[in-house]
Amino acid sequence: MRGTRRKQEGRWAWRLTGFVTVCVYIFMFAPIVATVVLSFNASMFGGFPMTGFSLQWYSKLMANEAVLAAFRTSLWIALVTAMVTTAVGVVTAFALVRFEFPGKQALSTLVILPALVPETILGVGLLVLIKAIDQPRTMLLLVLGHILLAVPYVVLITQARMVGIRRVYEEAALSLGASRLSSFREITLPLLIPAVVGGALLAFTISFDNTSASLFWRPAGVETMPTQILSMLKISISPEINALGTVMILVTVGIPLLGGLILQSLTRLKRRGEPKEEMK
Repeated sequence: MRGTRRKQEGRWAWRLTGFVTVCVYIFMFAPIVATVVLSFNASMFGGFPMTGFSLQWYSKLMANEAVLAAFRTSLWIALVTAMVTTAVGVVTAFALVRFEFPGKQALSTLVILPALVPETILGVGLLVLIKAIDQPRTMLLLVLGHILLAVPYVVLITQARMVGIRRVYEEAALSLGASRLSSFREITLPLLIPAVVGGALLAFTISFDNTSASLFWRPAGVETMPTQILSMLKISISPEINALGTVMILVTVGIPLLGGLILQSLTRLKRRGEPKEEMK
């Protein structure tokens, strides 16, 4: 009897957990779904029921020069951030995992620290600093700020992958006469490709979707996509904003998913080719 009661209690606990989980997901993703659906509403007043299906808000969005300029700015900043953070993150992770040097623990803490501090506090702190030294806000400082925010995540992803790579592969290459740079380029880096691509995509997404830090660091007259959305919301709530939000969702969610699918496809192709090589 006790065993039967425990089983029933366990089933009800799992059902309750599943119900709460579903409610949480609905609470999180319902606004996103509503934004995407309302972006195709024919009426200029966003709301349900929809009056019809239309793509007019996307056409108006493509004709909005301010939005296009903000998109180009965010895209450029995100690409530069992804390239720089990937290079810095890979080198930093390699040094932290493979070498012992004075101040290693301090360096590791400093690298991860921006991920532990809330972006708003970090943005205000750096804004106060550049004001104290009488440094005007420039695009270079904005890009450096995005790099500062994205580097910890690239380092963590690459470190996790680096720990799983056995040192014997590099030592074998070094014992055969390869230089340390050649060993890293020919042995370690190919094994790090999944982490490198994952870190680059994550850095791109963090930079492209950043709002709080960009508000404090952007130069006067420069808008990124998130800050452009905020400025449009201050004027009025138009279905054009729903279309812009949908584009943001597609970029920030679609790019990482596409990168993951490409990596999975490459991994499967590589695994299929291994038995053929062994048979030869």
